[in-house]
Amino acid sequence: MRATARVLVYSDDANTREQVRLAAGRRPAADLPEVEYLECATLPAVLKELERGGIDVCVLDGEAVPAGGMGVCRQIKDEIFRCPPVLLLMGRPQDAWLATWSRADAAVTLPVDPVEFPDALAGLLRARLSVNS
Repeated sequence: MRATARVLVYSDDANTREQVRLAAGRRPAADLPEVEYLECATLPAVLKELERGGIDVCVLDGEAVPAGGMGVCRQIKDEIFRCPPVLLLMGRPQDAWLATWSRADAAVTLPVDPVEFPDALAGLLRARLSVNS
């Protein structure tokens, strides 16, 4: 097992980024490595980190301003070769169809739920790490 998994967290709201870190903790599941979080508040920062590589999962805030996570998700799925899986944070459960449009691999609602979120993140990390090993 790798020593760490890298999770990119995009939101213009520092409180949302903190909710993500606190909900998942250092290890979202016992069978996974510790998580290193890379926080981004802007789209250019997200693109820069993805171009560097080494990201295992992206967590994108669908409510971010000015570039919402749904549009960012669709963009990176089109532009980033072997784009990491994306966990989308949605404002309302009724927005699930938009998560599908954006090509997100999973979606959960805001505020970040401390049970639902780590389970969704762990599922994406397991899939990504098993493919990369």
